[in-house]
Amino acid sequence: MPRTPSSAAASGGASRTPLATPEEVATYLGVPVKTLYQWRHRHIGPDALKVGRHLRYRWQEVDAWLNAQTSYDLTV
Repeated sequence: MPRTPSSAAASGGASRTPLATPEEVATYLGVPVKTLYQWRHRHIGPDALKVGRHLRYRWQEVDAWLNAQTSYDLTV
């Protein structure tokens, strides 16, 4: 008999966004993919995850990193 996911696990997946590839993040940020890899090596870019041998990014972490890069106060 095949396993079916529990309702809690199945409902949790519906609200998840897919992980972003380096190409998608580079396009979003307007930088070359090579720059993302350099930032990762220097520990100055958005956090990336290793999925097997591939890099993937969580969109909320990319946006949080981007917000932290602002050089002025947005509340003014």
